[in-house]
Amino acid sequence: MNKAIITVVGKDTVGIIAKICTYLAEHKINILDISQTIVSGYFNMMMIVDLSEAKGDFKVIADELDELGKEIGVIVKCQREDIFDSMHRI
Repeated sequence: MNKAIITVVGKDTVGIIAKICTYLAEHKINILDISQTIVSGYFNMMMIVDLSEAKGDFKVIADELDELGKEIGVIVKCQREDIFDSMHRI
């Protein structure tokens, strides 16, 4: 399985989850796990996704998610699971 971690952070507004999930569905990216919370008006979401069937290159997907985040006023980061794990290993 080809997994990635997607994080979304920013001021809470209507439609953040819908827009991110629509992009993922359109690109055949499966959400394996999702957690989201709102703290004092700030939205925070973390997803583990499966890119095995994804349409497109990882770099293109990460860049497009970054652009989508800018359009909706949030920061979206997409990292490969193995790199994320290496960066956060104690």
